[in-house]
Amino acid sequence: MSTHDVKSAERPAPDAALTAIAAYARDYRVTSATAYDTARYCLMDTLACGFQALKYPACRKLLGPVVPGAVMPGGARVPGTSFELDPVQAAFNIGAMIRWLDFNDTWLAAEWGHPSDNLGGILAVADYRARLAVMSGKAPPTVRDVLTAMVKAHEIQGVLALENSFNRVGLDHVLLVRVASTAVVTAMLEGTLEQVVNAVSNAWIDGGALRTYRHAPNTGSRKSWAAGDATSRAVRLALIALTGEMGYPSALSAKTWGFSDVLFKGKPIALPQPFGAYVMENVLFKISYPAEFHAQTAVEAAMTLHPQVRERLGDIERIVIETQEPGVRIIDKVGPLANPADRDHCIQYMVAVPLLFGRLTAADYEDEVARDPRIDALRAKMQVRENPAFTAEYYAADKRYIGNAVQVFFRDGSHSPRVQVDFPIGHRKRRAEGMPVLVKKFEAAVDAHFAPKQAGRIKALFAKPAGLDALPVNEFVAAMVTNGA
Repeated sequence: MSTHDVKSAERPAPDAALTAIAAYARDYRVTSATAYDTARYCLMDTLACGFQALKYPACRKLLGPVVPGAVMPGGARVPGTSFELDPVQAAFNIGAMIRWLDFNDTWLAAEWGHPSDNLGGILAVADYRARLAVMSGKAPPTVRDVLTAMVKAHEIQGVLALENSFNRVGLDHVLLVRVASTAVVTAMLEGTLEQVVNAVSNAWIDGGALRTYRHAPNTGSRKSWAAGDATSRAVRLALIALTGEMGYPSALSAKTWGFSDVLFKGKPIALPQPFGAYVMENVLFKISYPAEFHAQTAVEAAMTLHPQVRERLGDIERIVIETQEPGVRIIDKVGPLANPADRDHCIQYMVAVPLLFGRLTAADYEDEVARDPRIDALRAKMQVRENPAFTAEYYAADKRYIGNAVQVFFRDGSHSPRVQVDFPIGHRKRRAEGMPVLVKKFEAAVDAHFAPKQAGRIKALFAKPAGLDALPVNEFVAAMVTNGA
């Protein structure tokens, strides 16, 4: 008689995390006025990032149908372009645009990420559903419904990030975009609770992309389209679940074969607090600089120092940068930088440019600027080290700071002031200061991409929150369609 362990084939109840995510995505009623107000700013900011990205050929070449000519008249549209695509490919397009310049919102905890990446799937599905509704004589979803979906996607991604560190096991944070988008878009497509659970279980079973494309020596442009890939995969999984395709109830917890055992070193997925509206209320905006968020305050500090050092660049002996432990681990980088994706994840580069020029824009990561020999000369003089107080305040739930300090030392023994910035302009503690700057970021992006009359109409939509909320999604997206890709 065999003595091996007998394994029951009886299917268990769904993992608690799967059920909690699905129930929240499908049934939770968002009541936070602060969350809705922040979501409107987030929608504005996220679209601005996408419009700015359309200036870059490296981004544009990835847009449109995955197979030339495979368009879908009456499908989901891609803002800022003329593309009409199936919602899966539209989600990829929108998601890639949003993330391309590393300029959209951020959430920092045990895991980090960019919750507005989920708008790729949300907006594609919302526009698709709205156009179908109009054709069938039904009421289309409104922008308010998009904002609700954004609050929920932010919350799922952000709460999962609080204590679950996927980067520690080498997995990329876009895993959480796929999970959050899957839950929310399946609910948007009117999936049952069981169908949402099934879809989310498949999102976890997909595993996770390796983070290697974010780190030396492999840093590359995949980090700019990985979120588009994740949110489009979510739309595909949602549509599969709606056909009645089965799910996998212990996708997370199954011994040996589940996510926790295979990819998370046996640790269960933690949900440290109930889902609500906490993440949207506290999300971080990248308002002033397209820079990896752990360096945002370092860039602010360098900008402050620029007037004091610009005439003494040749006299600099060393530059000391104090940062948080994640900043040391992720963006402390020496040696040659191969491409823009490499540069916008190098704290030394992101400090050198504002010290030299008093600015940091997306164009400053391109080869034309990067070949200036003074940048690498400054990088070679930089010392990056962890400040334990910055690390503690980074993880503190009541702070969520992202502190950096920069100080320049000269050969004659003199030095600049030590400039410390605890949290950037995009932090909740600086909302009153930051939101007018965010609006200017949006308006500048719209003016740069659209003809004047169309730009005026788009900006007018956001000037009246109540009217924006009530606007059918198909009309909202139509306002941002152009005649060319």
